[in-house]
Formats: sequence, structure tokens, C-alpha cells
Amino acid sequence: MVAVISSLFGLQHIETAEDIVSETFLQAAESWGIKGLPPNPTAWLYTVAKQKTLYHFRRNKLFEKKIIPNLTAQQEQVTVTDEDLFSQENIEDSQLQMLFAICDPAIASEAQIGLALRVLCGFGIDEIADAFLTNKETINKRLFRAKEKLRESDVKMELPPVTEIDKRLDSVLHIIYLLFNEGYYSKTQNQVLQKELCFEAMHLGMLLTGWERTNRPKTNALMALMCFHASRLQAREANEEALVLYEQQDERLWDSALISQGRIFLDCSMQGTELSSYHIEARIASWHCVKEDSAEKWTDILQLYDQLLLINYSPSVELNRIFALYKVKGPREALIEAENLKLENNHFYFLLLGELYRNLDPEKARSSLERAYSLARTQPERKSIKERIDTV
Repeated sequence: MVAVISSLFGLQHIETAEDIVSETFLQAAESWGIKGLPPNPTAWLYTVAKQKTLYHFRRNKLFEKKIIPNLTAQQEQVTVTDEDLFSQENIEDSQLQMLFAICDPAIASEAQIGLALRVLCGFGIDEIADAFLTNKETINKRLFRAKEKLRESDVKMELPPVTEIDKRLDSVLHIIYLLFNEGYYSKTQNQVLQKELCFEAMHLGMLLTGWERTNRPKTNALMALMCFHASRLQAREANEEALVLYEQQDERLWDSALISQGRIFLDCSMQGTELSSYHIEARIASWHCVKEDSAEKWTDILQLYDQLLLINYSPSVELNRIFALYKVKGPREALIEAENLKLENNHFYFLLLGELYRNLDPEKARSSLERAYSLARTQPERKSIKERIDTV
């Protein structure tokens, strides 16, 4: 609803759009509490939002003076009085436009994620603060600065021209990727929020695959990656007190439909000659949907991580590669590279050291795991690490 209203009247009125939507839901809470749910709650919300939008802009004389004279031929067919204003097609078009607007380079990456959560995914300030492990005041300031940037830079609610699609699409895909990671590798202990972050990212990715200009191989590769990871969400959280490590996951809890969908997206990503980091990560994730612990599996994963490091180096990729090296060549060779990495404030690093030292030096294994425990930020992670310490 915010995206549709902002699409009509411009991003300079985004806060007004948010106010109108908030007033609409407040009216719904008051009305439905007395009269009960209407036959079609969604249609009720859209109708009231249209009425409030029309009233606001006419009251402020913005509609007649600024909007109507500037309507293009296409926009004249979709006005705030049109029955199709909140059609599924118009909603998705507006969401796509908002997604590209939010990913304008003028806005910092962290603020882009916050805006995406707030405007496109409908998350409250409390939920966003929870996801970022910060407070409401910080999030409000961050969102305020981001909206100011949108106004100052005169960012338009429009899809970029064909010549700009690829350049802007990289930013959009990166934000969706980060949004998914906020859920999948979340620091929040709110499991419902973790899943919602993942599925909202997947929804935005689906919007991109539904538009011909953005339905590119790398878009499908990212969708494949998210499907493969999301397929194991339930298995990861089967134990309410601790995260279930991959080796202990019940394969029967994996979502076979999502795995199949991931393979379809992966096949679609194989068009053309471009090889993105999403392609490689998706292929690695597809292997993790095969429980069999074979030499072929880990040899291929190691080679894939070698490729990924050349395309998109990061310490976390290096860390994962060392684990694959351990699976292929054993702990001694992996330890040589792990000790050179020295990620002193990363609990995953000390978890890896604990695993590598387990059968070589139990004392070092235990001290590494205790260091990981002290660095872990959520109770489920600490619970899982404590269980590993107890087995050394």
C-alpha cells in the first residue's frame, strides 16, 4: 500500500503514504473490533486507503496543482479513484519500482535493508531493531536519514531504463541477499522473525523473476540459493533451545518442494556465460541438500569455494573453504590454513578450530570451543556450543 501510494505521488511523500496506511489499519482495528471482519478484509483496507489518499491530496491542493498536470498517458489510466489501483499487477509494479528506488547508491547499505524491511516487507520498528540487535531510536534515525537522502537526491519511483538494468540489478540482488542472510544467520532469538525475513526476501526475488528485464540468470541463481537454504529452516530449529547442526538434522524435515523449486531455478540460471557468486553459492547449497557425506560431494564443494574466493573474497568464504578442505584432506592440512586466518572475534572461526583440534589436541579443542561460546550472541548458539564442549 505504501509502495502504490508513493508510486502515484512521488517518494517525497513517502512519510505521508506511511501515515495514510497507518491510519487505515487503525480504522480497521476500531471498526472490525465492533462490527467484526468484513467479507474481504484486504479489499476493505484498499478501499479505505484510496479514500484517505484522495482526501489528503485534494485537501492539500496537491492533487489538482501538482499531480494531474504531470500525469503521463499511462498514469492517467491509473488514478487514485481507479478500481484497479490496488490490483495485484499494480501492487507488484509499485513494489518493483520501490525496490529499485531503495537501492539507489546514495543510500547506505544498512539503511537500504532497513527501508526494505519497513516499506516493502511491512516490518515494525521494534522488529527491525530486533533484527539488527539495536534500539528503536537508532532505527528511526537511520530510516529518517535514508528518506532524507531519497528526497535530496530526487530519487524517482520508476524502473530503470534497459541500459541501466544490469548495473542497478546488482545492488537490488545484493540487498535481497543481505535481507535473506539477516534471517538465515540471524542474531535475533525471535524464530518467527527469522523465518519472515527469509520469506520476505524470497518474495522480493520472485517479483524480479516475474519481470522479463530482471529475470536474469543471476536472479534465478539467487532464488535457487534462497530455496535451498530455506528448505532446511525447520530442521535447523527442530530443537527449541539450540540450533541443530547440519550433521544432526533430520532429513525428513527438509522441505522437498523447496529443494525441487531450487533445482528449477538453478537450471534457469544456466543460460548465457555469466558466472556470479550466487551461481556458485547456489551450487554449494544444493550439495547441502544431499545428506550423503561422500568424497565427491566435498571435493566438488572445495573446488566451488576456490572459485568463489576468486570472484568474491571474504573471510567467511575462506572459513567455509577450510571446512571443506578438512573434509577432503583431513584436519592437519586444514589447521595450517585456519591458523593463518586469525579471525579473533568470530565465533564460527573458533568453532572450526574446535572441530579441527578435536582428535589432535583435546585441550586446544576445548579452549577454542570455550572462546566460541564467549563470542556467540544468541542463546541457541551458546546452547549448541556448550553441548559440543561437553563431548570433548
